Amino acid sequence: KFQVFRWLTYPPPEVQNWSALVLTILMIRRAWGPFLHWQKVLLVACLSLIVADDFRISLGDVCGRYWPDTWTHDNPSLIGTGAYGFHPFQRGDDIGSFPSGHACRILGFATVWLIAMPRSRTVQVVVIVLCAPMLVSLVAMNYHFVSDVIAGSVLGGIVATYAAHLARLEMPLNN
Repeated sequence: KFQVFRWLTYPPPEVQNWSALVLTILMIRRAWGPFLHWQKVLLVACLSLIVADDFRISLGDVCGRYWPDTWTHDNPSLIGTGAYGFHPFQRGDDIGSFPSGHACRILGFATVWLIAMPRSRTVQVVVIVLCAPMLVSLVAMNYHFVSDVIAGSVLGGIVATYAAHLARLEMPLNN
């Protein structure tokens, strides 16, 4: 397995770990006046990431899917033990593959920026260049099935869209 793929799986949890600190700093900053547009977008993106991951945890408990490969505590998996399937309403580290938390976090954060910031080629390219390799690495490292990544991406995108709408982030009409 390629180490670059493993490295690409690190940013989503780290962004979530830093989100609480970023939110705290932004709330302190708010005491001195209204947010600049990018600060409001950052606030909404961090909140979207956290809420999307909470939804993902709930859906993971409802779906209960085994992982593609054994990677923690001898978990049952398709590659490692031949186990495959969904086991609804069970909890544990061994059945949290669906939907992908990494994909949910990535799209929960990035989609807010796509909606709220001008839709220039630069913004689109940056989001694609940052997100696509991370999503591919989840499947390449056998951390997730393709459907896990798709479901996590859709969930993150939906939460981000609602967050941007509720925060009244404007979607620019001009390019």
